[in-house]
Amino acid sequence: MDKPTPKERVEHILNAIVCIREFVSGVDEDSFARDIKVQSAVQYQFLIIGEAIRYIDPSILEKYQFPWHIPRSFRNFIIHEYHGVKMQRIFYATQDLDKLESQIKHILENEF
Repeated sequence: MDKPTPKERVEHILNAIVCIREFVSGVDEDSFARDIKVQSAVQYQFLIIGEAIRYIDPSILEKYQFPWHIPRSFRNFIIHEYHGVKMQRIFYATQDLDKLESQIKHILENEF
């Protein structure tokens, strides 16, 4: 299997954001805390986001005002500290994707 192109990685991030929003549509924090399937699906999409950002050329990311280290660190936290992940934090992250989405769309429009 070929590795994704840089453009495909950016598209993967946008798709992951769409998936997260779909998974939590109509779901409040309490429902999220009780639904392991939604929790797992959302966490997986955050892993995709963090991993894809890791492979976007830093010279591209530097052009856009966003704390890129946060989604990368979030991915690492979910992977390496899986036993200590608070679902409340994951849920809050699902509500805070607008700026990331906006920057990723700008990258897609301007770089590829």
